[in-house]
Amino acid sequence: MKRSYRKILRNRKNRIARRLAPKPWQDQPRPMLKASNIAYEMSERVQAVGCGGIGAMHLMVQRLGLIEDINRNLKLLKVHLPYHESDHVLNIAYNLLAGGVRLEDIEQRRQDENFLNGLEAQRIPDPTTAGDFTRRFDEADILELQECFNRARLALWKVQPKGFLAEAFIDVDGTIAGTLGECKEGIGLSYKGIWGYAPLLVSLANTQEVLYLRNRPGNWASHSGSVEWIDRAVKLVGQVAGTVTIRGDTDFTHTAHLDRWDEAGRFFILGMDAHPKVVQLAEALPASAWQRLERLPKYEILTEPRQKAFRYKEQIVIQKEFRNQKLVGEDLAEMDYQPVKCGKKYRLVIVRKNISVQKGEKAQSQELVWVADAQPPAGTGTGTDGISTIPPRDSLNPLPGGAHGAAGDLSCVELQPLAERFFRDVGAAAKSGIGGIGEELAVI
Repeated sequence: MKRSYRKILRNRKNRIARRLAPKPWQDQPRPMLKASNIAYEMSERVQAVGCGGIGAMHLMVQRLGLIEDINRNLKLLKVHLPYHESDHVLNIAYNLLAGGVRLEDIEQRRQDENFLNGLEAQRIPDPTTAGDFTRRFDEADILELQECFNRARLALWKVQPKGFLAEAFIDVDGTIAGTLGECKEGIGLSYKGIWGYAPLLVSLANTQEVLYLRNRPGNWASHSGSVEWIDRAVKLVGQVAGTVTIRGDTDFTHTAHLDRWDEAGRFFILGMDAHPKVVQLAEALPASAWQRLERLPKYEILTEPRQKAFRYKEQIVIQKEFRNQKLVGEDLAEMDYQPVKCGKKYRLVIVRKNISVQKGEKAQSQELVWVADAQPPAGTGTGTDGISTIPPRDSLNPLPGGAHGAAGDLSCVELQPLAERFFRDVGAAAKSGIGGIGEELAVI
């Protein structure tokens, strides 16, 4: 960037800062929006484009070697009349970057002369041609394209500053992609009664990058076939990361693989169902094993605290005498636990939730809900030094709260004498959220 450009941008920021600076205003006689005489002119030489960074993006793709990699490994076209495989792939990607949401929006890009000039392209594929290209893929081609992206991604990671991905967190989760189409091959009816697909997402939480995406019928279980893709992501990220931690909810506790991951030096924060054996062990813990769990606030108030708005929803629940469940308190404990398919013990961190069940304004009963998280033995994983570096889960999941209702706003907790590590999202993995004592138990 030229020095003059930096000066221009700095001056613009300074002017905006002066205009938006707080002032002791007096009563104004006229509205603030008072434009009256604006003339629009069209220039023959000077042109503009809404997505001005598209050219720079394409230069980066070229320097990473992604174009050559796609054309070399993705063989979908016998002849190139006139487009190559990389033209089709990047055409769809750039349409999304420019604000498009479907293939039909590519036509807007085709009719934008400045967009074409920014890519130095005479033309780009039309929506019909782009759709035909997508139908040429089979499962192996989709995987090959993802590997092309990951090779470019790896090249970027290797030139990052020292300390980048010192602690890598790989999140795995399933979601539901509904469709109204009746001619979609491979669709299924999900457990929520939604027709569509159940894609598996394996992402790098540190950078919010989707490493692998596996499409599956909508009636597949969330964890089905996930081990292969977890291993692929771990192998990829492990080339540059200091440590790799696998995170997932209760569906992804592959106990048959925990020993293998632990022996390979991988860490994991996973969920476990609240089967009777684990619940019995949790109930048998002495009172001294439990400590009060204090969660950090969701956000920091930078100005004056505001008065809370009236909760109309809660008022309706009380007036209609609906069954209402309120969290009274949470306690924390830990113990060693060996799953049936494991040859060693693992650390189990348990959260005990005290739930008050109310109807109207009267409390009917008190319930306990157990949520736990399992990890490798204490002292072998992420320490409290990682408090500020652990990214939140479900940052990429397109559905609110994830496919299983896991909350994305849970705070970080530093476990004290009994728990030496720092955990985020403790208790969010439980599917039911609030239920009976034996319904669900999550494991880190």
